[in-house]
Amino acid sequence: MSKRRTFSREYKLEAVKKVVEQGLSFAQVARDLQIRDTLIHSWKKTFQNDGTLQNEVTQSTSVEAELKRLRIENRQLKIERDILKKATAFFAKENN
Repeated sequence: MSKRRTFSREYKLEAVKKVVEQGLSFAQVARDLQIRDTLIHSWKKTFQNDGTLQNEVTQSTSVEAELKRLRIENRQLKIERDILKKATAFFAKENN
């Protein structure tokens, strides 16, 4: 007889997050993890009922939004830095 597999809470949450955040189907995630898709359905329902899923999705969404904002700011700062470098080189040539 095969031994019954047990999964950690983090493992279950990551499987459910693949469905919710990445938009993968239950069947695809189940195939990748070599489990039944009904398990993922039940895990999702459990996480929805206890509020864990909402907290995790909101938290990761805010992190993604912050990352996007920082990337835009970083791009802007690089443009400004390049302009200042060119201006410095221009005025250095003009003084000579």
